[in-house]
Amino acid sequence: MNNKHFQTIATELTISSRQVNATVELLDQGATVPFISRYRKEVTGSLDEVAITHIRDRIEQLRELDKRKEFVIKTIKDQEKLTPELEKAIMEAETMTVVEDLYLPYKPKRKTRATQAKEKGLEPLANLLMEQGSETIEALAAQYISEEKGVATIEEALKGARDIIAEQINEDPEIRAELRELFLQTATITSKVLPGKEDEGKKYEDYLDMTEKVKDIPSHRLLAMRRGEKELILSLDIAPDSEEAQDLIDRKYVKGSMPTLEQIALAAKDAYKRLLKPSLETDSRLSSKKSADGEAIKVFAENLVQLLMAAPLGQKRVLALDPGFRTRCKIVGLYEPGKMLENNASYP
Repeated sequence: MNNKHFQTIATELTISSRQVNATVELLDQGATVPFISRYRKEVTGSLDEVAITHIRDRIEQLRELDKRKEFVIKTIKDQEKLTPELEKAIMEAETMTVVEDLYLPYKPKRKTRATQAKEKGLEPLANLLMEQGSETIEALAAQYISEEKGVATIEEALKGARDIIAEQINEDPEIRAELRELFLQTATITSKVLPGKEDEGKKYEDYLDMTEKVKDIPSHRLLAMRRGEKELILSLDIAPDSEEAQDLIDRKYVKGSMPTLEQIALAAKDAYKRLLKPSLETDSRLSSKKSADGEAIKVFAENLVQLLMAAPLGQKRVLALDPGFRTRCKIVGLYEPGKMLENNASYP
């Protein structure tokens, strides 16, 4: 058992870690949420179904996080690249997103432009450009021209080096975290009708040309736009201000006045446009969809409550009994409009 996880969940629900521990033990034994909430009140401290469901889902999430951390640490260790600092950062990561960002530089990759450039022996050139030495660009790149390795010109050498630098920027966990926060706080979603779909898109007429902040958009609008995209009527784009995002990268990587600066600036632009933006847009789509689904379920649940709480027999008084020999017999009296007159419990 991980006591740290119990304390985390207890803080989230403002309950004691003992209650969380007891609930998790029951869940691990195969007890269901309704069973625990109804028949194990004395064990859980009278937690309701909502709290127990949260505990169930959260402990599963935290356990999956632990498994992923173990896998990531083992994989990096097998590569003989695990440092104490990196291991500490992985172990202290609180979300799967942070773990994946830390793992990204060590994750086995399919063939990319950067890996192809490394196969051509251009990684040392990329490192020299990043060091921003005083040598001229041409003098640096000329050393890596090799017909045998498929690098025929200075421009080809520089292009390969820029691809390597772009991948390094993309794998920087600090940059990814800052850009992810920028997406979260300022990104807008833009919806446009696809060419030739104007007639089919009449049911989406409110979304044929619309821009709104992702964090402010109502759930029903976001879900409608996603349906329009799925039906190949709308195209969606999620992104913050491109200049603001690029400035965030440039502040860390594009500084000074050395001859190599132009190459790094080109690589930084490529990193954002080709690698970072598509990746973070996918993250933003997933998180916004999850949030919109949750809000939609909440609205439907509230509407369902109103239906279920309507007077079941019309305008009649009702006495309802819920027998319970161990936990007392619940008695509720409702008068004609369905409002509660009396709510009591007693031993029969």
